[in-house]
Amino acid sequence: MTLDELRLALAPEVANAAVFDGWSAAAVDAAADAVGADRDVARLAFPGGALDMIGAWIEAIDAAMLAHFTQEALAKLPIRERIRSLVQFRLDAISGQEEALRRATAIMAMPQNVAGALKTGWRSADLMWRLAGDTATDYNHYTKRTILGGIYSATLAVFASDESDGKADTRAFLDRRIEGVMKFEKAKAKWLNPDRETFSMARFLGRLRYPAR
Repeated sequence: MTLDELRLALAPEVANAAVFDGWSAAAVDAAADAVGADRDVARLAFPGGALDMIGAWIEAIDAAMLAHFTQEALAKLPIRERIRSLVQFRLDAISGQEEALRRATAIMAMPQNVAGALKTGWRSADLMWRLAGDTATDYNHYTKRTILGGIYSATLAVFASDESDGKADTRAFLDRRIEGVMKFEKAKAKWLNPDRETFSMARFLGRLRYPAR
């Protein structure tokens, strides 16, 4: 197993240990013990410390999502259901690791880590849209990912402190956010439609001069 492979293999166990030990060397040691890896080698897999551990955790979730879904299966669903299913899968993947999520969020919110956090969030949003079948290459490519990244991060914040049965509050929050975005996209599409009926001064003046019979 290469260090990159070991890094991804350890990541979920590091997250489990981070619930108690934080994103620390102790968490890496516990993860190494859990998978039967050498502790010293395991530490080599995370040379950047906590940020590398958190990044690997997110990459492992990305990989699990890609393995679980196919574009063909998702294509059978309405677009809102594709996005909802992808986000929900990610939430289910970290169930029980809420404390690790809270600690990771605090670390990534530090000023020196914000740029890296945004890049990581963009990558996950891009993967979700690609799985959902998005092929946009114009400005929609960027707005879709920015909006989804905002939905996902906001939903994670709710998820981290949600104590409702079955995370019902998180599910309801996610549904509301997606519904709001769908309404916005419909309104935007209508506004940007070049064939929509718009006011034309020339047409108006022409009708005054040559009224319809």
